[in-house]
Amino acid sequence: MRFYSTNSPQVTVTAEQALFNSMPADRGLYMPTPLPVLGKSFFDTIAGESLADIGFALSKALFGDEISKADLEELTHKAFPFETPVVDLEPGKVSVLELFHGPSLAFKDVGARYMAALMSYYSDRNEQEVNILVATSGDTGGAVAMGFHNVPGVRVSILYPSGRVSDLQEKQLTTLGGNIQAFEVDGSFDDCQAIVKQAFVDAELNASLSLSSANSINIFRLIPQGFYYVSAYGQVCKSNKSIIFSTPSGNFGNLSAGAMVQQMGLPVDHFVAATNLNHIVPTYLKTGAYSPKPSVATLSNAMDVGNPSNFPRLAHLYGDNYDRFVDNVSGYFYDDAETQAGMKRIDDTYGYVACPHTAIGIMGLEAYLADSKKDVYGIALATAHPAKFKPLVEEVLGKSVEVPDRLAVLADRPKQSIRIPAEYDAFKESLLQTY
Repeated sequence: MRFYSTNSPQVTVTAEQALFNSMPADRGLYMPTPLPVLGKSFFDTIAGESLADIGFALSKALFGDEISKADLEELTHKAFPFETPVVDLEPGKVSVLELFHGPSLAFKDVGARYMAALMSYYSDRNEQEVNILVATSGDTGGAVAMGFHNVPGVRVSILYPSGRVSDLQEKQLTTLGGNIQAFEVDGSFDDCQAIVKQAFVDAELNASLSLSSANSINIFRLIPQGFYYVSAYGQVCKSNKSIIFSTPSGNFGNLSAGAMVQQMGLPVDHFVAATNLNHIVPTYLKTGAYSPKPSVATLSNAMDVGNPSNFPRLAHLYGDNYDRFVDNVSGYFYDDAETQAGMKRIDDTYGYVACPHTAIGIMGLEAYLADSKKDVYGIALATAHPAKFKPLVEEVLGKSVEVPDRLAVLADRPKQSIRIPAEYDAFKESLLQTY
């Protein structure tokens, strides 16, 4: 398997190069080539398979002989000691794919843990040290911090917007110490993301530090997220209904992963891109105009992205063809008042407690089902445990939310972060002083 840049398809690199040098010099995004297409027989046999077994099977298809089957099996099972269950809300019609059963209680555990296992594999072989830079609007930071904590040969720097992540999200990325360093940025997520992107094309910084990314700009953060779409299909395929997925979306890596496995052969009828007031992509789907804007702060903070990094990748997967894009994806968005009302209605109607991001995914699914009038099996991605947004969820629903032990233990740990202005030079200076 090779990888090409969306800006230079004629130039390819190895999987290892794409993993560690996550952004091409031409500022494109890496894509795998060839993208293997799996036949109907593959998807007909995955019912009942674990997430780890599905990840192993798809990894074999992607890597071929580059990594031995024994090593691939070991790293996928190490990455996924948990499952991603489909839970019915309205049997056979409305369901959620619970992606919060990993250590950080968010869907990004899947990508972060796979990346950590893969980087550890290559680092052990090459005896090299790598410095991970990652910008987070909430969940990525915690997943990366926990996934890479104490991984030999890897140091992690996490940039997050001050005051724009929940208290427990902040605890997850600022309390581990060791090889994890948090940078609290006086700005927005877009500022954090811009700093990270600039770092990757800074020749002087890259000469001093071997830089890589654990954001979804790294293709190996995105690829494993496709595994749970396949797992979901395996759990519901006996319904003999067409399947659609509704994906709460910010940077659009999650939806890009779904589109990628769709093109590998996964029978997906349609996707719903559900966002908050940062509705750049839903607006594009309606008007054909793609107009990035400064991000707007909302209650669903992990989706507060005004210029989604993965939009070029998603468009590329659909041949940069607007009509094909619209045939496969519909967009819906909701403001904070609608989100809170949706959380309450979902609890009242289904008896299901949803975080604000998950609620937006469910509302987008319901809206699509109402508009399309299709008899399909709809699956909304439940991207984070409601306890990560405990004060908000309890205020909206008027009842307590239990915090899982693996999150509760962080509550009393002291925060450790370096506060910097939203300026690249300030980050660069601080990073070089730290390392």
